[in-house]
Amino acid sequence: MASTAILDLRFKPETLDQAREIVRRILTETRAFDGCLGVTVIEDKDDPAHLVAIEQWESLDKDAAYRAWRAGDGAAGMADLAPHIAGPPSLVVGEPRSDL
Repeated sequence: MASTAILDLRFKPETLDQAREIVRRILTETRAFDGCLGVTVIEDKDDPAHLVAIEQWESLDKDAAYRAWRAGDGAAGMADLAPHIAGPPSLVVGEPRSDL
């Protein structure tokens, strides 16, 4: 069953341009990862330093493989982004519910 991951990020306004470049690079890797069906990025209309990435995955297992890769061999991108993050990101991963 397909899954969705929602990543909520806030960046330091003074380094927003650098953060966007790193996010572009990270999301290029994410979109190319096995099982990724796509990523939509939403920029807050009132706060351009606030981004939400909505990732669609073939399954929870594919998403979990991606998260494991990001924690290991793929961690460099996130390490590059860390100095630009203004607060702790939040991540929600789950499957669609049709009964609610």
